Amino acid sequence: MNITIVGGGFGGVKAALELAKDDRNQITLITDKPDFQYYPGLYSTATGHRRLQSWVPLGIIFAGKSNIRVTLDKVTKIDPAAKTLTGVSGVTYKYQKCIMALGVVTTYFGIKGLDMYAYGIKSADEIKRLKQQIYTDVAEHHKLDKHYVIVGAGPTGVELAASLGVYIKFLCKRFNVRDNKLCVDLIEAAPRILPRMSENASKKVEKRLKELGVDVQTGKVVESATAEDLVVSGKHISSHTVIWTSGVTNNPFYADNAKHFTLAKNGRVEVDEYMRVNNDLYVIGDNANTPHAGLSQTALHDGIYVADNLKKQHESTKQKPYKAVKPPVVVPVGLGWAVLEWHGIVLSGRLASMIRRAADFIGYNDILPLGHALGVWRASYEMEDEYSVSTNNPSPR
Repeated sequence: MNITIVGGGFGGVKAALELAKDDRNQITLITDKPDFQYYPGLYSTATGHRRLQSWVPLGIIFAGKSNIRVTLDKVTKIDPAAKTLTGVSGVTYKYQKCIMALGVVTTYFGIKGLDMYAYGIKSADEIKRLKQQIYTDVAEHHKLDKHYVIVGAGPTGVELAASLGVYIKFLCKRFNVRDNKLCVDLIEAAPRILPRMSENASKKVEKRLKELGVDVQTGKVVESATAEDLVVSGKHISSHTVIWTSGVTNNPFYADNAKHFTLAKNGRVEVDEYMRVNNDLYVIGDNANTPHAGLSQTALHDGIYVADNLKKQHESTKQKPYKAVKPPVVVPVGLGWAVLEWHGIVLSGRLASMIRRAADFIGYNDILPLGHALGVWRASYEMEDEYSVSTNNPSPR
């Protein structure tokens, strides 16, 4: 069976690995990035730990898989009737079966200035720009920004807020900066942080963040941004380091090809009980309008599920309807502390942190061979020697 997968994230890579176990399958994975990006590790890489934990070349992941071919291109059009995909390169790809797993993109909700002046941590380039700005403050100017502002108190924002202060203090020590006026602000529009978790979990994490010196502001709406100023619910905050972790939306590919998809109000794609748009086209992970979409564990689950059903289809056996599985949520909040929530159980502290570390290893091992997974997992403990990064004229945002 010839199977085309579009997207090199958790869902797409896991589906490819599962399908490659059957030598009868020929898999083409089309992605615009040569690396697999481990999103749960981005906050750690952004605060000084090794890049290896967040990006792994697809060539390493698929080493020895002779029936997987990786094509670097960005798919912009689909014709389900002709079973073709068109890339930004102009190349047309024919498929027999297709799995769409494109992931999500950042949205700024139209807030004036954010797209120009806010930093992000969702890509290697974004993280590099943020680090260059922080290096400029510390290593060149020997002075901290008045406020380091993180907007969005979901898991990524919370993880970053808990680690950023430690990272900046590390750099201050490294460059002998004696400015002790470090202010890390966490802004959330919802009434509480981690709004998708329970109130109990939210309270525990807010207490922990305040112990770490983070100024938590909830029920506050960002209204605009300039190069040196952020307006939040009518109040001006002096900052040239605003980090946007809030707001994602479905990949624009689906809206651009809306005549071929039924989109829910949230922009995700409606799929049938087998995660299909039609008999030959599947949409999985963050792109599908299913319960718990948006989590890496859900994308992995979807990749395994669709691969199994394609096997059943190939062997003319009965397919299983999709069953959503609610994964546990574990959010690290500084070194040696995390909160875990699963089926109403909330656990916080060192034990939850150990569970998160184990979960990260399992996540790497889902994608990588055991030995390589262990090496990548260990990288999250190690600081990156990046002081050769230029601190002059940080890249424009």
